[in-house]
Amino acid sequence: MGVQKRTRKFAQVKRIIGQRDSRLKKNQEAQAELAAKRATATASTNGSTVVREIPQVSSSLFFQYNTALIPPYNVLVDTNFLSHTVQHKLELLSTMMDCLYAKCIPIITDCVMAELEKLGQKYRIALRIARDERWERLRCDHKGVYADDCLVDRVMKHKVYIVATNDRDLKRRVRKIPGVPIMSVARGKYVVERLPDAPEK
Repeated sequence: MGVQKRTRKFAQVKRIIGQRDSRLKKNQEAQAELAAKRATATASTNGSTVVREIPQVSSSLFFQYNTALIPPYNVLVDTNFLSHTVQHKLELLSTMMDCLYAKCIPIITDCVMAELEKLGQKYRIALRIARDERWERLRCDHKGVYADDCLVDRVMKHKVYIVATNDRDLKRRVRKIPGVPIMSVARGKYVVERLPDAPEK
């Protein structure tokens, strides 16, 4: 009877304790700290009532319907809305009025102007459009020149604006605020969403 061949077992390694294993000393200390924090939190809540802050709902809102939005419409213009307007060779004011069938006041904030100036030579035509004397200018009193935060903060405080943007992230943020319509460039014209009185196309 021949000797039985032994085959080597490949990929056989020693079992190692994982970094999140509860038997390790550092994890035990972390769990103890977490338990102590929870104990102090429950003790403080039992002693006094929890204060929850609910934001004040705008008086102009009737459910999702914003009664403050009446012609002439104030349109907050974003940086990439202007660049898309230039790409599609659209006239800013007349195309806005064709979209809404009403008088529009394009409003450009200091942040949008600063962003356009930063973008340089490529966006010089959009910057020239933004510097037009016919549009209204809004002063910004906050730090930094990030236009998205500025526009979102402004429409949360005062729900009298339509936000004109093609930025996907900014649209997502504005959709969470009730009663604020969004205008964007699509198919060679301006389209508006979430405006109840908008004419059907």
